[in-house]
Amino acid sequence: MNYHTLLIYIFVSFFYIISPGPAIFLAIYNGVSKGTKVVMISALGNIIGLMFLSALSISGLSAILMASATLFIVVKVIGAVYLIYLGIRQIRFSKKVCDGTDVQKNIQQRSLTSYFKEGLFVAATNPKPILFFAALFPQFLDVSRPIPLQFIVMTLIFMTFSFLSLSTYGYLAQRAKGLLINAKRAKWFHRLSGGLFIGMGISLLSVKNTH
Repeated sequence: MNYHTLLIYIFVSFFYIISPGPAIFLAIYNGVSKGTKVVMISALGNIIGLMFLSALSISGLSAILMASATLFIVVKVIGAVYLIYLGIRQIRFSKKVCDGTDVQKNIQQRSLTSYFKEGLFVAATNPKPILFFAALFPQFLDVSRPIPLQFIVMTLIFMTFSFLSLSTYGYLAQRAKGLLINAKRAKWFHRLSGGLFIGMGISLLSVKNTH
């Protein structure tokens, strides 16, 4: 891959990554309700999921996934159902919000590992990066040069942008959490976030295979 192609890839990846999606909204929610540490742990899980998708792409399994309508639908439905589950969980939690102690209790009940797994699962079952790695990723490869090295460089760039993007969104959200000290506002935030998760889950069902 020459430098011109690499710059185009960097430009496309950057704007592709910062566009709103399940991972970004999860980072915003975690930033507001759980803090920067949880955001970064979840973001780490997310980029590990992206690395997994990239590995599938280079191994050819991603191409198989794209060619099989059934497999693509299975992955899409799993991701959609999980997002809907997150949404329902937030709406149910909104009923328990009376003051800050309820939020803190919820945080303490979950381990950091659970947030890592949550970020990983959202990434691994999201059709958006699957489509990118399977359909768009190969367009930037130079077949006259070593393919594995190009995959490694492109994946690291994508993972770095993703981690920085999620961390930034989460940090900005965390800085704004003072708006939700009021119990009524916090309750509506959980309801709104739950509704958006459900909406994104439903919208994922409309994502189609490019083939």
